[in-house]
Amino acid sequence: MTINSDMHQERAMRTSQIQRDVFTHLIAELKKAGVTAEQLLHQSQFREQTASNSDQTLTPGNNPLMTLETAVTLAGDPTLALRLGQQIGIESYGTFGFALLSCATLRESIELLLRYGRVFFNPGWLSQDHDKGLLLRLDLNRGTPAQQQIVAELCFSQLASIGNSLFRRHLEGAQISFSYAKPAHASSYKMILGAEVTFDSEHSELFLPMHVLETAVKTANISDHVVFHQQCEEMLLGLGRVGKTSADVRQLLIQSAGDFLTIEQIAERLHFSQRTLRRRLKAESTNFRSTLDEIRDLLAKEYLAKTELTVAEIAHLLEYSETVNFRRAFVRWNGITPNNYRQHPHAKNG
Repeated sequence: MTINSDMHQERAMRTSQIQRDVFTHLIAELKKAGVTAEQLLHQSQFREQTASNSDQTLTPGNNPLMTLETAVTLAGDPTLALRLGQQIGIESYGTFGFALLSCATLRESIELLLRYGRVFFNPGWLSQDHDKGLLLRLDLNRGTPAQQQIVAELCFSQLASIGNSLFRRHLEGAQISFSYAKPAHASSYKMILGAEVTFDSEHSELFLPMHVLETAVKTANISDHVVFHQQCEEMLLGLGRVGKTSADVRQLLIQSAGDFLTIEQIAERLHFSQRTLRRRLKAESTNFRSTLDEIRDLLAKEYLAKTELTVAEIAHLLEYSETVNFRRAFVRWNGITPNNYRQHPHAKNG
């Protein structure tokens, strides 16, 4: 298997929960309209086959844009995508959702979205500074104009739903612009999206005024954020990693921070014997102990740099029974004590 196909496979695994949840809610909505899942799949495949006869770049049976467009047609409800986006809870995003919930501010959550969006979202988001705030633009260049409208409705509705989870209120001054003409069901937009809406714009984007960027996230938790943020970072780095087994072990260790999995438990999660796991790690020039130490060191530096937790509290989070043992390990890893690392900004880049 090539590196590129590995990357595609990993990305597909990470987005599958979102895709499953969207499809589950979509089928539930269609059922209310008297449309079965079989009808949706049959009609979608028929339309894909028809389109592929004139466009060889299309692959029948593998076009979610066509599936969404077909669902809207079969339901006879142009607001379907807008309503569907409201039903996808932040929990559907797994690690990324928990990372968003633990952010301190709107600005921090946007930075998280932009950095890790390509791991969790398709299409993704781009940002552009504005003299009065920030523009968050949907990076959508696939599909027909009708399909792009449906996807834009779904994506902005999901974004609004996430915002409600984080802030539990609408953001004053937020404005959404769409790149297509005003649809017949435009009156539904403001009610569902909770923002002023305009059409016929150059891009589909959200404008956030400067004064709302420091809005506090209601569920902020800085110590949890360190762990969830690092999980996202591992997923992003994993897109280009050749050493897949060591990447999987790193992710499992970070996900279990605070109650680290043993090598026995990790081997079981990966459906390997311990012997096979050790052999695969050795083939990637590492081993379980050094990988665990690397994760502990990584999290320790994040806690020291980004939280006010005491060294003793950090030692406890990293499962050291004695603070002195953590201090010794940190010095061995970095050649500097935890307190000195926290006090010297240049050390944080080490």
